[in-house]
Amino acid sequence: MSDWPSSSRRSFICTLGRCICAMATCGVGLSLASQQAASTAFNDKVWQIDPTKCTQCGRCATECVLDVSAVKCVHDLTMCGYCRLCFGFFTQAPITFDSGAENQTCPTGAIKRRFIEEPYHEYLIEESLCIGCSKCVKGCKAFGNGSLYLQIRHDRCVNCNICRIAIQCPSEAFIKVSAGDANIIQSKWLERKS
Repeated sequence: MSDWPSSSRRSFICTLGRCICAMATCGVGLSLASQQAASTAFNDKVWQIDPTKCTQCGRCATECVLDVSAVKCVHDLTMCGYCRLCFGFFTQAPITFDSGAENQTCPTGAIKRRFIEEPYHEYLIEESLCIGCSKCVKGCKAFGNGSLYLQIRHDRCVNCNICRIAIQCPSEAFIKVSAGDANIIQSKWLERKS
């Protein structure tokens, strides 16, 4: 080996190092792919909230293992009355009927109000701002038709084997459902219960 020029030794060592790195990367990639495949096969069931059992206790916002909860407010537009005075959007005693923060139920401004025609307004949820506190859901259920409800967003949820929110949920609203039923809208849940 001492007969080799130093540039050949250097290139041999560099090539060997690249090969080792490539093999390690492939091994990690295969390992992750096999873990994801096993996880998908094992987790054909995912966590979801039964909106008919939810009591809007606020624990979804504080008990999730993620910094910002995977639970988000969802609006079932098929149930919505498009009311001018929506208690999911407005506090119970708004100062005025405008979009000022002091008039809104949502602490993060995640509900956007858009005028359609008198007296109708559309309410849309900006999920990136929603923290899952359920204040809007509570207002909508108490004084409206219940078109706002909480749902786990599975693009954020890590699908813990034992969900920390489910453990803390006082109404046992967290249930395991098949992955295909994970995003059923509120009106469909109500149909299933009746």
